[in-house]
Amino acid sequence: MQQKRRVFPILLTVLLLASPGAGAVKKGRGAHDSAGETTGEGAVLWRNPTDIESRNLFFGPGGEEHQPPNRVTFLKEDRGGSNPKFVVQDQAGVKWSVKLGVEARPETVAARLVWAVGYFANEVYFLRDLQVLGLPGHLHRGQKQVGPDGLVHNARLKRYVEGQEKLGNWRWRQDPFSGTRELNGLRVLMALINNWDLKDVNNAIYEDQRADAAGSPARIYMISDLGASFGTTGLSWTQRKSKGNLVAYAHSSFITKVTPRYVHFTTPSQPALILVVNPYRFFSRLGLRWIGRQVPRQDVGWMGELLARLSPVQIRDAFRAAGYSPQEVDGFAKVVEARIAALTQL
Repeated sequence: MQQKRRVFPILLTVLLLASPGAGAVKKGRGAHDSAGETTGEGAVLWRNPTDIESRNLFFGPGGEEHQPPNRVTFLKEDRGGSNPKFVVQDQAGVKWSVKLGVEARPETVAARLVWAVGYFANEVYFLRDLQVLGLPGHLHRGQKQVGPDGLVHNARLKRYVEGQEKLGNWRWRQDPFSGTRELNGLRVLMALINNWDLKDVNNAIYEDQRADAAGSPARIYMISDLGASFGTTGLSWTQRKSKGNLVAYAHSSFITKVTPRYVHFTTPSQPALILVVNPYRFFSRLGLRWIGRQVPRQDVGWMGELLARLSPVQIRDAFRAAGYSPQEVDGFAKVVEARIAALTQL
């Protein structure tokens, strides 16, 4: 017992020393090219969204033509992550990842807002009702969410894009874009939507065989899991409060400090103290706090200008696409609009 008491403060000290401002002091290795792409070592993080004002945030990056059907066939269960997931196939042969639970709605919205301002995002859709044929008699997770005849409710479907292959994950501390305006803008976006689950495993690198502007395959970087958004600013004791919770989102802090050079955001914040019972989980979350700290003020303003080009209708369309009630749509949208206004006033 005495040994554990000695180890605990040592771990805390090491992690706290390693985390502050790490992303703000790295030398940028990426470059912003004339085609409006942020590139680094052959990779692409952002493309200039010249059509922000006309982007359809109801259908999102996949567009209306890629909407999933409401009847699919079960292929296999996916036991990764913290929410029930399985892979299905539609009649056209397109494969989809189905996610159930509290992340389905917020992830649908977050993907649309991220895509709207030029970052890459998965083609995701929300279906209130989905019939899954051929479901096994027992799922390891989510069995209680499956009704008669394979009917599930409130599902997020992510399309497997033909010609796009996942290569692995990228790290916030080790990537081709450190120090660039575009990576800093992504940090601002995560704070705006309260996405606190910024583990490296939620970042994906895809090789897209579809030709880019230069006629070559692209290696694109994105945040591939945005489900922990629009709730609390950090890991909470309950999922329902920390993800897609209007009350928690509306009452959370956004900007904690502004200096002549930097802006400090609340998200990601310290996890709930009760989670110290799991030291590894608690301290690993503390190590993410730097992502929202010490963001260059000029890059914050740049992101604010991009977001300000979105109309109130577009913002509300993103929440409508996730099946929120009219009251929730308006409530969430007002918080987003207030935060965008705060960015543009810096």
